[in-house]
Amino acid sequence: MTAIKHALQRDIFTPNDERLLSIVNVCKAGKKKKNCFLCATVTTERPVQVKMVKVKKSDKGDFYKRQIAWALRDLAVVDAKDAIKANIQSIMASEKQVNILMKLLDEALKEVDQIELKLSSYEEMLQSVKEQMDQISESNHLIHLSNTNNVKLLSEIEFLVNHMDLAKGHIKALQEGDLASSRGIEACTNAADALLQCMNVALRPGHDMLLAVRQQQQRFSDLREQFARRLASHLNNVFVQQFTQALLQLYNRSYFLSVPGHDQSSTLAQHSVELALPNHHPFHRDLLRYAKLMEWLKSTDYGKYEGLTKNYMDYLSRLYEREIKDFFEVAKIKMTGTTKESKKFATLPRKESAVKQETESLHGSSGKLTGSTSSLNKLSVQSSGNRRSQSSSLLDMGNMSASDLDVADRTKFDKIFEQVLSELEPLCLAEQDFISKFFKLQQHQSMPGTMTEAEDLDGGTLSRQHNAGVPPPVSSEKDMIRQMMIKIFRCIEPELNNLIALGDKIDSFNSLYMLVKMSHHVWTAQNVDPASFLSTTLGNVLVTVKRNFDKCISNQIRQMEEVKISKKSKVGILPFVAEFEEFAGLAESIFKNAERRGDLDKAYTKLIRGVFVNVEKVANESQKTPRDVVMMENFHHIFATLSRLKISCLETEKKEAKQKYTDHLQSYVIYSLGQPLEKLNHFFEGVEARVAQGIREEEVSYQLAFNKQELRKVIKEYPGKEVKKGLDNLYKKVDKHLCEEENLLQVVWHSMQDEFIRQYKHFEGLIARCYPGSGVTMEFTIQDILDYCSSIAQSH
Repeated sequence: MTAIKHALQRDIFTPNDERLLSIVNVCKAGKKKKNCFLCATVTTERPVQVKMVKVKKSDKGDFYKRQIAWALRDLAVVDAKDAIKANIQSIMASEKQVNILMKLLDEALKEVDQIELKLSSYEEMLQSVKEQMDQISESNHLIHLSNTNNVKLLSEIEFLVNHMDLAKGHIKALQEGDLASSRGIEACTNAADALLQCMNVALRPGHDMLLAVRQQQQRFSDLREQFARRLASHLNNVFVQQFTQALLQLYNRSYFLSVPGHDQSSTLAQHSVELALPNHHPFHRDLLRYAKLMEWLKSTDYGKYEGLTKNYMDYLSRLYEREIKDFFEVAKIKMTGTTKESKKFATLPRKESAVKQETESLHGSSGKLTGSTSSLNKLSVQSSGNRRSQSSSLLDMGNMSASDLDVADRTKFDKIFEQVLSELEPLCLAEQDFISKFFKLQQHQSMPGTMTEAEDLDGGTLSRQHNAGVPPPVSSEKDMIRQMMIKIFRCIEPELNNLIALGDKIDSFNSLYMLVKMSHHVWTAQNVDPASFLSTTLGNVLVTVKRNFDKCISNQIRQMEEVKISKKSKVGILPFVAEFEEFAGLAESIFKNAERRGDLDKAYTKLIRGVFVNVEKVANESQKTPRDVVMMENFHHIFATLSRLKISCLETEKKEAKQKYTDHLQSYVIYSLGQPLEKLNHFFEGVEARVAQGIREEEVSYQLAFNKQELRKVIKEYPGKEVKKGLDNLYKKVDKHLCEEENLLQVVWHSMQDEFIRQYKHFEGLIARCYPGSGVTMEFTIQDILDYCSSIAQSH
């Protein structure tokens, strides 16, 4: 131990300024003994601190390490004995203690025996009580079971009574409720909802085996059938009444135009000012009161719902066809400004008989909602045929030349066409919104692949899967709206196409107005719903308008190619050049901020190329007017037009037109100026030819044909008086060549003056270089030229 103590002092405590006082070997009980020492230490520095330190020997070597330390003041007890093993040993060490323990154990056994005897007696006493309690428990169980069954029975009865009992007031409303008044409609709606709830209640297992339940279900079914039949018949009568009322209004308006003795022109003028479609809002408002009942009918009896839907489409398609056709007739009359079409109203049947015939045909179809509608279709076809023949008469008018129409006429057409579209859009949107609300159809986009295969609505079914009276899936209801709109407004697209054909026949330039207006309305409709009837219909018509626009451009190009110029008159500004100016000016005013600007730019490119090519073609064929004049005047006109209109897509063509105008102006000036000083020109051309052959300029005068005497002889032929006379003749000739509308005479004359002065200076230079010191000069000066040109221009 001394060696260990010495080693611990050296290795562990001395480095920490501590002094080892004593050590004791310690270990944990029940485990593998490890060499651990509990050491008592004090610090070498004052104040002295006493600690208890546990030191452990390393497993891998002979050195020791400090494991844990406690301050002496923190230790309360140091117990070095094992509580279980230190007590047994002490007891066993004393015989007296063992005897006392055995005695205590014997006494405990005796007490246990006594307790067992008491417990046995208690068990015998409780056995009889147990039997009695078992009897009581069994009795209570039977009572509880009976109560539970009674509660469940009461619950089932209350469930059936609460959910399958329809109030007498509801039954009376379903059987006798007034479907014409708002209060009666509300009562019937509430009763129908209550009936639907009773019929759709989720019965519990076994309920359907009860006779009372089956009887109640049959009663509900009879009530549903009876009310559905009564509701469908009433709504069909409402349809007929509204159709009859609208038809009377339509005939009243038509007959107002055909009353004998009235001034037809003034009547038509008044009628055309009121270019508006009838408002169906009152009809929609009245019918929307039945919207909830229609929803009930849709979910309970889809066959009758489908029949009502078909009848509504039949009635409305006929009504809208008449209203829309009359509306378009008025628009056509206003466009053409003629009163001849007013005679068509005289061919209408008498109002009373016509309305009676229509009404009887409608009432005849109200008995069966899904029955035959041949009378409706027959009358509709006859009416359509008559109106088609009447509409076509407007298109039989003779072609009108665009030159006979002014800007006011085109503005009037634009306003009428815009008003037509503006009237059609709210009409279609209002009807589509009503159909969705009244027939409870969803207005949402269909998912790809979920739409059923729709059949023609004239066939009597909305879709093949509906033949069994099953409501359509939600995904196909948007397509049902579109199909209903197509059936109801089937006349809109052909009427629009007829109106477009008329506008194009009146003036082909009307296609510009129609393209812009139709494009804007298509864009607006597509923003609301790209797949709607209105968007699709206007899109189809837009295709026709675009074709007419393209045809207008093609016709203009073809007319350019077919232009023939008279051989006996001067050309001037070509007709297609003036027409391009008219077209471009009109197009720029129409397409300002338009969505289809790209179509116009493409048309500009085609037209301007055609103009350029055919101007050159006519210039080459011209006999009366010099080619340069034709090119100069027309390209000057084109350049002025493009400069004024500032068409960005034709900037290249504008520069090209300016270049062609400048080139041909210069060419014409040079060509024309060679005539008044012809001999002088020929003389100096010969001088320049000799110089070009290598003769020095100062030696040209030694050539026999170009000596000083010959020069003076030629110059004497052009005194100032003759020059002025020649310029005057030139001015007259130029005046004959040029047209008055382009007003280029002074421009050309000024250019000729500049060119003449340039040639004069060129001649003077040649004289100075080739005939130095000769004293030969022209018999007129530059100032004389300026005076001559000014005097001639003023005199004319």
